[in-house]
Amino acid sequence: MEKAATTDALDHTPVTVLKGVGPRNAEKLGRLGIETVQDVLFHLPLRYQDRTRITPMGAVRHGDQVVVEGVVDHSEVRFGRRRSLLVHLADGTGAVVLRFFYFSAAQQANLSAGARLRCFGEVRNGPAGMEMVHPEYKRVQGDEPLAVEAHLTPIYPTTEGVHQLTLRGLADKALAMLAADPGALPEWLPAEIRERFQLPPLLDAVQYIHRPPPDADQGRLFEGTHPAQRRLAFEELLAHQISLRQLRARSRRTPAPPLAGDGELRARLLDALPFKLTGAQHRVAEEIARDLAAHRPMLRLVQGDVGSGKTVVAALAALQAVEADHQVAFMAPTELLAEQHLKSLRGWLDPLGVEVAWLTGRHKGSRRAALLETLLEGKARVAVGTHALFQEEVQFHALGLVIIDEQHRFGVHQRMALREKGRGDGRVPHQLIMTATPIPRTLAMTAYADLDLSVIDELPPGRTPVTTVAIPDSRRDEVMARVREACANGRQAYWVCTLIEESEALQCQAAEDTAAMLAEQLPNLHVGLVHGRLKAAEKEAVMAAFKAGEIELLVATTVIEVGVDVPNASLMIIENPERLGLAQLHQLRGRVGRGATRSHCVLMYHAPLSGTSKERLAVMRATNDGFEIARKDLELRGPGEVLGTRQTGEMALRIADLSRDERLLTQVQQVADQMLSRHPENAHALVRRWLGRRERYGEV
Repeated sequence: MEKAATTDALDHTPVTVLKGVGPRNAEKLGRLGIETVQDVLFHLPLRYQDRTRITPMGAVRHGDQVVVEGVVDHSEVRFGRRRSLLVHLADGTGAVVLRFFYFSAAQQANLSAGARLRCFGEVRNGPAGMEMVHPEYKRVQGDEPLAVEAHLTPIYPTTEGVHQLTLRGLADKALAMLAADPGALPEWLPAEIRERFQLPPLLDAVQYIHRPPPDADQGRLFEGTHPAQRRLAFEELLAHQISLRQLRARSRRTPAPPLAGDGELRARLLDALPFKLTGAQHRVAEEIARDLAAHRPMLRLVQGDVGSGKTVVAALAALQAVEADHQVAFMAPTELLAEQHLKSLRGWLDPLGVEVAWLTGRHKGSRRAALLETLLEGKARVAVGTHALFQEEVQFHALGLVIIDEQHRFGVHQRMALREKGRGDGRVPHQLIMTATPIPRTLAMTAYADLDLSVIDELPPGRTPVTTVAIPDSRRDEVMARVREACANGRQAYWVCTLIEESEALQCQAAEDTAAMLAEQLPNLHVGLVHGRLKAAEKEAVMAAFKAGEIELLVATTVIEVGVDVPNASLMIIENPERLGLAQLHQLRGRVGRGATRSHCVLMYHAPLSGTSKERLAVMRATNDGFEIARKDLELRGPGEVLGTRQTGEMALRIADLSRDERLLTQVQQVADQMLSRHPENAHALVRRWLGRRERYGEV
C-alpha cells in the first residue's frame, strides 16, 4: 500500500507565503476558509466563462456570454430615466452597443470613435439591437493582437473585499508551487481505490478544474460531470463520510445508562390511548426500546411525514427512561411547538403520575427557581421546553434521554450543550432526534451517517390525502367564496400569510391587515388571528377557541407550520406560496387532512412566477408524499437549505452535489469503511483536507 505522508506540505504552508497576501488580505481570505496554500487549491470554481475565442458580432445571440472585438463607430450620451453612455462597436460582421450607466469623462474620452476594443459580457436584446451592459473591456493598442485566454475562466465563491482577479491570481501562484513540487500535495486515495473507480490522479484533477483547456468538454464541465470533477466530488463525499463514521465511533466509546424499564407505564399508556398504533409506529418504538436498553448511547433519527404520529412514539421512549428511574429532556425549536408537545405529553403522562415540567425563556424569578429545583431533585421526570433547557443553570438529577424535535432547526453547539447536561459518572444520555421534514435517503446517508435511521412510513387510518390547487391572487374573491361555503357546511379553514421580509413586525402587521379585511368581507364568520408577537396566553386562547370550533377562520403567519392539530379544519389558503420552500409548504398543508373529511389546500400565488416557483407549485399539486417532495426540494434548493444549515457552514459542499452525485454515495460508503480499517492515517488526512476547522460540526 502507499505509505501515508507524515506531513501535507501545502497544508502546512500559510497563504501569506503567496505574493500579495498580507495580514489584511489573509483575514479576508480566512472568511472563505482559506488559511493555507492547500486551501487555495481546494477553493474550487462554481462555474466557468469561455474567453478562449473571439465571437463575430454577427453570430452573437441573446443570453450568450462572449468575447467580441471591434472598432468604435461613435459614442453618445443618452438622457432617459437614467443617463447612459452608448458606445457603438462594429467588427464587419455585425454591431453591438456597449451601455454604461456609471462612467467618467476620462472613460468617455477613452471610448471615442476609432478605438479598438476587446470586450467580455452577456449579450442581450436592447432597444436598437444587441447590447452589453457594463462589459469588461480593454483597448487594443497598435497592430499587436491581444492574446485570448489560454483556458476557460473560473468563477470562484467569494466574499466582500475579495475580487475574482485576486482569487485567480492566488490559484495561479498555488498551481505554480504545485508544479514545482508535485509531492507537496499528497495523494491520500490508495491506488487500488483509484483503479477500481477509474479516478484520475489528484494533481491532474486539481490542475484541470482550475484551468480547463479551450477544448474542454464544456457540456460535462458545466453540468459538473467531468472526470476531474467526479474525482474531487468522490474525495469530498468520502471525507464527510469518514468524519461522520469517526464521530459515531467517538460517541459510541462513551457509555450511556442502560434504560431497560419494566414496561408497566408503557403498557398503561397503550391501554389508555383512544387509537391503536400503526405497524410502523410499533416497529420504530421497538427499535428505540432496544437502543435504550443498551450500554452505549442511542443516536437515532426518526423521520415521519406530517401527521404520522411521532410524538406518541417519543412518549413511549420517555416512559421507558422514567421506568428506569431517569429523567427526559424534550426540546422543540419554537414555543408554539413545545407547547403542543407539552399538551400531548401531559394528557398522556399526568394520569400515569409522571410529572411533566415546562421551561421556556419566559419563566423568571421565584417561579423559575422552583422549576429548576424540581429538575435538580428529580421530582419532574420529563422537562419540555425550547433552547432554555440547555442554559447553564438548568441541572438535572439523572438525565437519561434527550429528545429533540425538528433538530435541524438547532445549532450544533446547542445540541452538544444538552447532551453534556447528562454527563454524570462518565456516561452520556441517549438521544432521540425527530423530524417531520422528510430527508431524502441520499441526504440522510451523507448528513446523518452517524445516526441510526427509523422511518414511520405509514399514516394512521382515516387520514385523507389533501387536494391541492394553485390559482393567481387575481381570483381572491372566488377563494373567499370557497371559504364562506366550507364554513357554512360546518368546516373550519386556515388563511396563512407569508411575507418575504425577515421582520416579524411586518409579518404580524400583514396578518392583522388580512384578518381585518376577511372579517369585513365575511361578516358571518368568526375570524381569529395568531402570529409570533402575540403573548403566549393570547395565542393559546385563540388556538383553544379554534380547536373548540368557536373560531371558523384562523388567519396566521407561518407560526402554525408545525404541531397544530384540528381535525375539523379541512381548507387551507396559503398566500404567496412562491415565497416558501417545498418542505415548509408541505408542513403547512399538513395542518389540514387530519380528519376523515376531504380536505383542500389553495396556493394563491402572485403572478408572474419564476421557473423555480412554477416547479415548486407543480410538485405540491402532484403529490402528498413527503419523501418525494423532499427529493424535489433537494434538487431545487440544495442540501444546505434543506437541512437548515445554510447559515452554519454544515454540509457546505465545495464540488459534490447530493442530487447529481447520488451514485457516488454508495461507492463512498464502501470505501469509508475500507479507509478507516486499512488506511487510518490517510482517512484522517482526507478529513483535514476537506473539512478542516468544520470537522467538529457533527459533534452532537
